[in-house]
This record gives sequence, C-alpha cells and structure tokens, in this order.
Amino acid sequence: MRDQVDKNIARQKLRVWLRILKITRSIEAELRDKLRIEYGSTLPRFDVLAALYRVPNGLRMSELSSVLKVSNGNITGIITRHVKDNLVERVPVGNDKRAMVVKLTGEGATHFLEMAQSHSQWLDELLNDIDAEDAALLIELLSKVDVKKGELD
Repeated sequence: MRDQVDKNIARQKLRVWLRILKITRSIEAELRDKLRIEYGSTLPRFDVLAALYRVPNGLRMSELSSVLKVSNGNITGIITRHVKDNLVERVPVGNDKRAMVVKLTGEGATHFLEMAQSHSQWLDELLNDIDAEDAALLIELLSKVDVKKGELD
C-alpha cells in the first residue's frame, strides 16, 4: 500500500515537472518571437542588457557570465554586438589593459527600459488568467522547490 502511495506521489511530481516545462517553453518561445519581431533582438541579448542594467557600474565578463550562468564564450559575441550597436561599452579596469568592465551606455539603458516595458506587458498578457492571489500561491508553492547543482547526482 505504501509503495502505491509513493508511486502516485512520484507520478504527480512528474506531471508537475512536465507542466512547468511545457509552460516555460511556451512562454519563452513567445517572448523570443516578440523580441525578434519587435526589436530585432534575442532573449540572451535581452538578458545581458537586464544584468547590466541592474549593475550601473558594470561587470567584468566573468561576473556577467556567472550572473547569467553561461560561458564567457557565449557572452563575448553578445557583448561585441551590443558594443557595435552602441548599447554597451567596454571600460578598462585600472592599469590592467586585459581587464575590462562592460556596462550600458545611455542609449543602452534607454533601449533596455523600452524592451523591459514591452517584456513586462507581454508577460502580463501571457499570464492574464492568473490573478494576484493565484500568483502569490504559485510563488509560494514553487519556493518549496530548491534544487542545487549536484544535489541530484
């Protein structure tokens, strides 16, 4: 009897995971399309601008990679594109010509704020059927999930 209960709980948790995954992928796909169509941009480029917006003094490339949980190589191409578009600037750190901090330009901050406003509006529309009470409940329930890297090994 106990084994059957455990199996039912495991099945329910699997269903929860699959539902979260389906919703996440659907929302992410919609946001990617809207960013591409409205701004000629990508979600990773938006994420870089968002990370830099939160730290006005800028971040070293390694810090930015760490914040976004991606490799330096992934960030380098995005930063190069943003520099070319005058959204981000590279600033040398002290006397070390190899060490650079990347930060938003004024134009980059303005562009990000416009994109962020649209992003927020799109999410509001996508999650339109969730009221404030449901949102609070979802946040509370999902806060119970705390998976740390390596914990499942």
